[in-house]
Amino acid sequence: MAISEQVQQRADFIGTQVITRSTGKKLGVITQLWVDVDQREVAVVGLRNTLVTGDERYMYLSNIRQIGDVILVDDETAIEEIDTFDFSTLINNEVITEAGELLGKVRGFKFDTSTGEVASLVIASIGVPLIPSQVLSTYELPVEEIVSTGPDRLIVFEGAEERLNQLTVGILERMGLGIPPWELSDEEDYIPKTASTTNQLGPGEPTTAYAPARQAAPAQQAWETEAWEAEPVPVERQEAPQQQYAYQEEDNWSDSGSSTPPSAPDPKYEREGDVWDDDYEPQELKIPEPQKIAEYEREDF
Repeated sequence: MAISEQVQQRADFIGTQVITRSTGKKLGVITQLWVDVDQREVAVVGLRNTLVTGDERYMYLSNIRQIGDVILVDDETAIEEIDTFDFSTLINNEVITEAGELLGKVRGFKFDTSTGEVASLVIASIGVPLIPSQVLSTYELPVEEIVSTGPDRLIVFEGAEERLNQLTVGILERMGLGIPPWELSDEEDYIPKTASTTNQLGPGEPTTAYAPARQAAPAQQAWETEAWEAEPVPVERQEAPQQQYAYQEEDNWSDSGSSTPPSAPDPKYEREGDVWDDDYEPQELKIPEPQKIAEYEREDF
């Protein structure tokens, strides 16, 4: 395989057209590079019709025959069905030291186009490749610093920030407004001691003085010495004494009978005559006699 340049950056590889040697047909534009993290090498290349449209198709990096202004492959059979589940793009992955210190996020990498081996990582505070490197300060991290990998995270040796190679200086850092992510984490870890509330000074703003609330004096009754009369003493209501009755306790052990006198028998009344005899006498019914009314015959005129 004839290679024009052995090592290239990912950003230079993205957007390159892929054309067949046999027919000169355009297969698409490279939109993504998939990395085997365990082997630390680029294995699969993703293509689309344009950078933003079309279905993504895949081909192995080993199918490339020549790299220049365009990428040449033998024919259309270079496009294959590949499962990218076991690969990673490395873009926007966090780079953290063994001590848990954040160094930045991956925004690119350099790799050998002949073997696909990743040589170094390009990290910044924001892992978005679309942001120009002139805006953000970028740093190069050798791939040998990687200790282990995880989902969306790369673990590097402690003190790796001292071995970083700065590639570009961002505008914010030139103006003194931006600092590297690991220095920012140091400032966030510092917590100043706060004074107790009793020793804290006021904010320096004048306090608003409020007039004390006026309380009304208790009312006092004014008495005239001449017309003063003693208040009448209220008469307490007394209840009438209830009559008390003396009850004689019954002797349950004596032979004498009950002290209650026997009740007198009710007198029996006898009714003379037949009980079933009907004493009702009907009254004479008076019916008025009908009156005769004179009738007049109608005469025809």
